[in-house]
Amino acid sequence: MLEVDHLVKRYGEVQALAGFDLSVAAGEIVGVVGHNGAGKSTFLEIVSGLIRQDSGTVLINGRPPAAARAEVGVSPQHIALYLPVTVREHLRLFGGLAGLRRAELSAAIDELAAAMHLEEFLDRRVGILSGGQQRRTQAAIALIHRPALLLLDEPTAGADPETRQALLDVVKQRAAQGTAVIYTTHYLSELSELQATIAVAKRGRVIARGSSEELLAGLPGEVRVTFPDETVSVATTNQSATLVELLKTAQKPVESVDIHHPDLDDLYRALAVDHD
Repeated sequence: MLEVDHLVKRYGEVQALAGFDLSVAAGEIVGVVGHNGAGKSTFLEIVSGLIRQDSGTVLINGRPPAAARAEVGVSPQHIALYLPVTVREHLRLFGGLAGLRRAELSAAIDELAAAMHLEEFLDRRVGILSGGQQRRTQAAIALIHRPALLLLDEPTAGADPETRQALLDVVKQRAAQGTAVIYTTHYLSELSELQATIAVAKRGRVIARGSSEELLAGLPGEVRVTFPDETVSVATTNQSATLVELLKTAQKPVESVDIHHPDLDDLYRALAVDHD
């Protein structure tokens, strides 16, 4: 559905993208993770057609972004709404621009209002809404025309739990219906809930790509055994065997045992964070 090949983008002396490659299939959710400055937002701006790359190619269903804008829904990292305008008016405006008309547009608004919990403030001006309500509104705008490709850049940053859960539920539903989703976030637990495949970005390129199970394979976890006078911690890829060995050789009472299996936070630290 989306094919990105060797994107390069510079801003003066700063190289934001240095050969960024990514493919996303219809119905797939891809979580793009990486530290600030890894190139995630620049990549999304190019795919959405907001800026042009210096080199490389982007194809959305075989077409460049400029020719495929009607197939893309974008929720940017920063709130970009018209504060004097109501939520309903936002959805009418952007749904109309995407080609929805009358009955179809009204049905789409009603559906999203229910799914994103917008009903109680649908006719309020955006400027008086809470941050979480604004986040839900912005995500609903990206979803209103049922795009084939959905770009969500830190969509739950600073959001309340209700906003986060409403958005995750709708993203899972749309992916099940065939929408390709790119989801950038620092909340790695969200990617687990979405059952997303992972692309780890660092210094303007993707350095690891696959399912969380594939990427976590071989990463060490930790076994921690607490005695009355000390705590022994061992990094290991075989937590069960390590625990058995620690208990077998223990010569004093064991107060507690804690086993940590590797998770996406460990993957992020192992691959994406610079160690100087």
